[in-house]
Amino acid sequence: MNIREVMTDDIYTCQVNDTVETAAELMKEHNIGVLPVLDENGSPAGMVTDRDIVIRGVAEHKNQTVDQVMTHELIHVTPETPAAHAADLMASAQVRRLPVIENGQVIGLVSLGDLAVNPQSDDKAGDTLSDISQP
Repeated sequence: MNIREVMTDDIYTCQVNDTVETAAELMKEHNIGVLPVLDENGSPAGMVTDRDIVIRGVAEHKNQTVDQVMTHELIHVTPETPAAHAADLMASAQVRRLPVIENGQVIGLVSLGDLAVNPQSDDKAGDTLSDISQP
């Protein structure tokens, strides 16, 4: 099974120069906890999570841009990546979501939950959750 079969392709993104408040409003409006971040050219630049906003943004008491609080190291998969490999990447990076990139563009997201609800990968997802939960 590859990522194309389980990924979410209805995604929202934000820009590096957006304010943290703008990103938070977008997350609230769509009931999501992560946004792929695009640079000025529309290329993937990183990811920002609700946790990034709270820990690096709100807790710092500053009016910041997404670029200042996001994770710049972009660990990603392609639509053809095997689901088991995506789970391994999540475990090693201790993340629960990965952007899906094709031809230099973000085309979707895959989450640990996407893997967990699929019978072919649910055992791997459980192992990954255990790995992510380790300090």
